[in-house]
Amino acid sequence: MKAAHYWHCFAGIQTREWLRFWQQRTRFASALVRPLLWLVVFAAGFRAVLGISIIPPYQTYITYETYIAPGLCGMIILFNSMQGALSMVYDRELGSMRVLLMSPLPRPFLLVTKLLAMGVVSVGQVYVFLLLALLVDVEPPLWGYLAVLPALILTSLMLGALGLLIATWIKQLENFAGVMNFVIFPMFFMSSALYPLWRMNEASPWLYWICQFNPFTHAVEAIRFSLYLEWNPMAFGITASVTVVFALLATTGFRPQRTKILGTSKPA
Repeated sequence: MKAAHYWHCFAGIQTREWLRFWQQRTRFASALVRPLLWLVVFAAGFRAVLGISIIPPYQTYITYETYIAPGLCGMIILFNSMQGALSMVYDRELGSMRVLLMSPLPRPFLLVTKLLAMGVVSVGQVYVFLLLALLVDVEPPLWGYLAVLPALILTSLMLGALGLLIATWIKQLENFAGVMNFVIFPMFFMSSALYPLWRMNEASPWLYWICQFNPFTHAVEAIRFSLYLEWNPMAFGITASVTVVFALLATTGFRPQRTKILGTSKPA
């Protein structure tokens, strides 16, 4: 296979994902409603309770809305990645992925390209959210909108690979949503998305260490530091390492015959 073949496949998958997104505009709106509710309603209720002191990467005292905005960016990617992973497996059994996997191109390339395409769509939603967050005075540096892009893409790849890894090992896809609840909510709440880890350490040291071992914590910190033009090598390093591990496990464990669709009597 030549480089041109890889490029045409990459461009085709990207184009199809954007067309699919454009045809499902309600999905775009619903993906923004959740973080906006947290930013406006939740933050208003907890602003006085969870005052934020001066912590990196911030140079002064900040509002609670400013603190949770990077975590809500991670929330958008987290929920979209899990939904995208489910759609990938359904597509594999009944839709376009079934045809795509017959391509002579390597399966890992096809899967990573698909994950990247879904991630780019999520990144677009994050930028719309950041623009709307300006209405509540969440104003990162102008160059931060560009600097945060690598962190957003890396986070989308990590969470997309995790979702695909879980989906490929679930034999009954109708159970996927239930299993995701045991992944999405612990990852989100046991992270630095909603509160600084030093506060968690004051409340419960063992929960603090769970948060430290949560890869979503480091993804959120990579987004937070990048958005405010700071470099956090540990957050980026851990996120990149976990992304590689999840991607390898997901691509090597992707078996078309493993998962059954509701109503089928045997694996597809």
